[in-house]
Amino acid sequence: MRRVLITGGSRGIGAAAVEIFAQAGYQVVFSWCSSGEKAQALADKYPGQVAAFRTDVADRSQVETLFQQARDFMGGVDILVCNAGIAHVGLFTDTTPQQWQRILDVDLTGAFHCCQAALPQMIHQKWGRILLVSSMWGQTGGSCEVAYSAAKAGLIGLGKALAKEEGPSGITVNVVAPGVIETDMMAGFTPEDKEALAQETPVGRLGTAREVAHALLFLAGEESGYITGQVLAPNGGLVI
Repeated sequence: MRRVLITGGSRGIGAAAVEIFAQAGYQVVFSWCSSGEKAQALADKYPGQVAAFRTDVADRSQVETLFQQARDFMGGVDILVCNAGIAHVGLFTDTTPQQWQRILDVDLTGAFHCCQAALPQMIHQKWGRILLVSSMWGQTGGSCEVAYSAAKAGLIGLGKALAKEEGPSGITVNVVAPGVIETDMMAGFTPEDKEALAQETPVGRLGTAREVAHALLFLAGEESGYITGQVLAPNGGLVI
């Protein structure tokens, strides 16, 4: 049974990924930072198969503890899904250094910490999957989301470079860059805003977290072993 660690797994795309991987028979450990009740309720649906641990991925020591907890629960990590992320909407000129740094620390440096923690075992066993959850704004840039766009673009660069470095060790590294997905991050959008975004999207609707999770599941599988360094963009055709 393959073992997957998912960061930011208590809600949105992360929670959908926990469900999809668990339903596919994987053992799952996931981290959460601020939604403890949701995390525990999700883990309780799959007793003995899924476990949740509170972790701020921006903190190296907490990430190291998370991976030790994963080893204790399921013996190690074969697949890493770096999904934890935060966003900030506002003018670039109003962004404080603290806001900028926090977004980079969670969205980009958090992935750095997790990748470094996961790689020794993957290299030793000559097999691994690393999946980084970016965004269409990492591909194109989003007005009033400069810090978020910069961090998500950094994940794309991280994924492409790491794929080249770790390919000889049997490890693939890929990026998933979702478009407009109906999650808690959309809570600040009015129904009119959502409808306008749906109309801009060629398929005529917003995406679902489960659709993104299925993309992650595909890239984690044995049959995707010849795919690495790529950006898979479930965005309904909004960015082509």
